[in-house]
This record gives sequence, C-alpha cells and structure tokens, in this order.
Amino acid sequence: MSFLSSFARVARTLRPAANRRFSSTLATQASRKSYRSLVWGGGFGVAAYLALSSNQVIWHISSMNMFSETLSVDPATSIAFPTTMRIPSNLKLHPLSLIGIGVRTVSFLGVKVYSIGFYADLSNPNLKIPLDLSPEEKIDHIIRNTACVIRIVPTRNTSYTHLRDAFMRAMNARLSTGYKEGTVSEDTAMMVASPLRTLKGLFPNSPLNKHVPLDIFLAAPIPNKQRPLVFRDLGSIESDWLATEFVLNYFDKAGPSPPLKASVFDKIKSFSK
Repeated sequence: MSFLSSFARVARTLRPAANRRFSSTLATQASRKSYRSLVWGGGFGVAAYLALSSNQVIWHISSMNMFSETLSVDPATSIAFPTTMRIPSNLKLHPLSLIGIGVRTVSFLGVKVYSIGFYADLSNPNLKIPLDLSPEEKIDHIIRNTACVIRIVPTRNTSYTHLRDAFMRAMNARLSTGYKEGTVSEDTAMMVASPLRTLKGLFPNSPLNKHVPLDIFLAAPIPNKQRPLVFRDLGSIESDWLATEFVLNYFDKAGPSPPLKASVFDKIKSFSK
C-alpha cells in the first residue's frame, strides 16, 4: 500500500463527526489502560492528583495554587507568565520551570494573536544533556524525556475551533513530512489516525476569551504506556508520536512562534545536566 493511499485512509478518519457533548472530563473506553482523564480548574487555582494502579493512571484536579508569584512578561504583548508551575501529586512531580516565551503573529501585518510559554521539568534524572549539545538537540532531548507544558494566552477573543484547526494542520503536515523523510513508518501513520481524530474532537464550538490561558501538559514518559498529551478542561490524547510531535512542532523551523524558539534556545544553550 502506497503512502498516498495510507494517508488518504487516515484523512478519511478525520472527517467531521457529529457534534460531541462537551464535558470538562473526557470519558474513555473501558479497554483503555493508561491515562483516563484530566480536568484543570479555572484560572491559576488548580492542582493535580495522580493515582496509579496496575492498569491505569487517573488524573483528578482539586483547588490549589500551583504557580509561583514570580512572573516573566512577554515584551510583545505584556502578557505575564509564572516562572514556576507546580503540580502537587501523590507521585513525585518536580516543579516545571519557564524556559521561554514568545508571541504568535499572523498575516503580513504581524497581528499578534497569542503569547506562548514553554515549561519543562529540568530536575528529571532521566535528562542527560552535555553542555556541547546544540540548543536544538537539547530541546529535542528535553521534550522526549521529561514533563513539559505549553501555555497559550490569547491577546484577543478567539475560539477553540480556531486553535484546533491550526493544531490539525501542523500535525498532518508533520505526519506527511515524517513519512517522506523516512522518520514515520506506514504503520505509525495508520496508528496515529485514531489519536488525531480524538484531538480534533476535543475542542468545543465555544469562545476562548482574551487572556484566558490554555495549558497543554505533556507527561514524562512511563515505560510500557502511551504518552499522554492533556488539554486543560478538554481531555487527553494517548499517543507517543502525537504527544511528542505536538510539542516538538513549536521548535520546528516553521514553528508558530519564532520569538518563542529564539527565547528558549537562548535560555537553554548554557544548560547542562
């Protein structure tokens, strides 16, 4: 089977389905044996409780302050980001540090649509980063080996569907490019169809208001489990390829925010572990 026919099969699975009822907790099928759901509380007042059994990992959110009081401001938008993100858990989760921030602009007029913050757990003992690695290699290693958060804060009122469409375009482009370059097999392209369909169905047809953050959490890898990508208030996707590539996309040469990439690379170039 050629890639074009395989990719056509993937595309068919991503055709719009019937509208789904929006819930702050994503219900999953009983056969799934990993991350079940994540519901983030509103604003800054959230905390995560992580329960681990022989078959599943379950996220539950209670009301607690999870952010530091120290802020870093995006100079392009004056949007502030906490420099530390803390997620209390019954599993040991280290604080996530703000590595960089940057603005997303569109059109030749340079309209500023949102600011992005990138956080990572740099205390993870699985990180092995020599000083002489390039910033690109360091970020690749960090994203593949530790917990990360992408925080998106709109500069103006927008919609979840607007973000959804941008996410889907980026992931489909990475899937197609990966196959052409030999980094994505035909089997992987077919396996990722279901997670892509889940991603497309997460977003409600409702507004995302100005300065209301959307937090996207990439959990650290757990052996023998698909890696989850969790969207605050929306739900989660379980796919090693999709979860990792979603965050890597922000540091691609055609990523959505060159200022974010420059900020992160400048911060991480002197980091070693």
